[in-house]
Amino acid sequence: MPNALFLTLEGIDGAGKSSHIDALAALFTAAGRQVTRTREPGGTPLAESLRNMVLSEPMDPLTESLLVFAARRDHVVRVIEPALARGDVVLCDRFTDATFAYQGGGRGFDLQVLSTLERWVQSHGETDDLLQPDLTLWFTLPPEIAAERLAGARLPDRFESQPLDFFRRVADGYAARADAAPTRFARIDADLPREQVWAQIESVLRERGIA
Repeated sequence: MPNALFLTLEGIDGAGKSSHIDALAALFTAAGRQVTRTREPGGTPLAESLRNMVLSEPMDPLTESLLVFAARRDHVVRVIEPALARGDVVLCDRFTDATFAYQGGGRGFDLQVLSTLERWVQSHGETDDLLQPDLTLWFTLPPEIAAERLAGARLPDRFESQPLDFFRRVADGYAARADAAPTRFARIDADLPREQVWAQIESVLRERGIA
């Protein structure tokens, strides 16, 4: 559908991206749009089960990557593609950029293997076009500040409990992904008060003619 929109929110743990999904959903709903909110890993019963494994069970980087992409395939087929076919605005908390940042950057896993999995999982339609977001809001925050925000917030999962150097590599992974797709990424400075972060988001949407 011409009016369909696939918008993702990305950033390291603690960047505050998830806290803006409610406001984005309200914005598009007020404009008369049908909104599908979802997340990764997750978004379907099967994908949520795989998410729990990825976040809690010890595993090597290849197993982790395969589970993340298995969850993504079910999510794409059962939720994202049907919603876009209806003309919905799909708001997704993380997508494939997170895999390249966390498994590729953070874990140091082979980027070529991740690219192959990306093609397998996200090819769709008769032309095998690669499903990608129309816009990615990338919430940037120094890893040191993100760690302060996360400290004591809750019992950390396998990723949140990683050392600071891990999140520095994740941030570098996001930067590399953004450099490869500069027209899709919009950088949001998350090291600001919430109102100023939201003002940046609104500005990006206006500039893109989205809202």
